[in-house]
Amino acid sequence: MRPIPILMALLVCAGIAYFVLKGGNTAAPLNDTATPAIVKKAFPPVSVLVQKSTAQTVTSGIVLRGQTEAFRQIVVLAETFGKVISKPLRKGTLVTEGQLLCELEVGTKSAALSEAKARFEEAKAINKGAQGLVDKGILSQTAAFTREAALESAQANLQRAERELENLKVTAPFSGLLESDTAEFGSFMQQGSACATVLQLDPMKLVGNATEQQVAGVTVGANANARLLSGREVRGKVTFVSRRADSITKTFRVEVTVPNGDDNLRDGSTADIFIALSGEKGHLLPQSALTLNGDGIMGIRAVEDGKAKFIPVAVIRDSAKGMWVSGLPAQVDIIVVGQEYVTDGRAVAVTYKEGS
Repeated sequence: MRPIPILMALLVCAGIAYFVLKGGNTAAPLNDTATPAIVKKAFPPVSVLVQKSTAQTVTSGIVLRGQTEAFRQIVVLAETFGKVISKPLRKGTLVTEGQLLCELEVGTKSAALSEAKARFEEAKAINKGAQGLVDKGILSQTAAFTREAALESAQANLQRAERELENLKVTAPFSGLLESDTAEFGSFMQQGSACATVLQLDPMKLVGNATEQQVAGVTVGANANARLLSGREVRGKVTFVSRRADSITKTFRVEVTVPNGDDNLRDGSTADIFIALSGEKGHLLPQSALTLNGDGIMGIRAVEDGKAKFIPVAVIRDSAKGMWVSGLPAQVDIIVVGQEYVTDGRAVAVTYKEGS
C-alpha cells in the first residue's frame, strides 16, 4: 500500500473538517466603518448684478383726441330797435369789455323818455297827500290805491324809457376777438338782431371725450398737457368732467383750461390731450429685468439674505427709461443681470449696479 495517496486523503479530510467548523465562511470579516460616506457637493454662489430700487410715485395718464374751444362765445344781440349809426368793426378785431360794438339812432326814444318823465311827475303830484285826504274822509281808500298804482306805473314807464336809451349802445360783454363784422352802418336792427359774435380765447379750453374706463380716474384739478398738430405744447388743468355720457358715443366730455395770453391758439384746432391720473407707487426697472417663473408668472428676482427670490409684479406702464411695475416692497434689491441663471434659494454673489 502506497503512503502518498493515503496522505493526500488525510489532508483533504482535514480541509473539509476545517471548512465545516468555520460555518462555510473563510473570508476575512468586513469592517463596516471602512465604508466611504457619500459627500454632497456644494455649488459656488452665482455672480449677479443688482440694482437697488426705491418705490416712487408713478405718473400715469390717458390720452384723448380732442380740439381747442373758445372759453366763451356769444352772439351779442340788440335789446331794442333802430338804425345803426356807428361804423362797423371788422372780424378779427380785439375788443375789450364794455367797448362799443353797435350804436343805434335815438329816433323817437328821446321824446318817449320826456313823456315818461312828465307822466311820472304828474302821477307823483296827484298821489301827494292822498293818505291825508283819506284820513279826513275826503277821498276813499280805493281812490287812494288807484292814485298810488298810477304813480308806480308811471315810474315803471320812466325806467323803461331810460333803459331803451341805454340799449341804443351795444357793448362787448367781455374782452375777446370779433368772429364776425359788427352790424353795418345804416342797417336797421330789430330787437334780438345780431350785432356781432365775440370769442374769448384767453384762457382756452381743450375738449376731449373719455370712455367709461378712462373717465373713472380723471378728476377736476388734475394736471394736463396737449400737443397740437402744429407741434406746439400747452399745459393746464382739468376744469370739468361730465357726469352724463353722450347718448350716441357713450363717452364723457372732459375740459382742460390752458392759458393763451399770446392768442396764438385758435378755436377748433386738433389736439392730443394727456391727462395725468391719480399716482400710485411703483419701481422703474429695465425691461430686461423681468423674467418668468416655472408657472409662467411674470416677475423679478430679488436678493434677500444673500439668496435669490422670485417676486411676481404687475406692469403699470412703460416709458422711455424702462418699465414701471407694482407689487414690490418699498425697498428692494433687484437682479438685473444673471436672473435667468438662478432659482429661489440659490446663493448669489452680489455686485451693485453703479449709481443704484
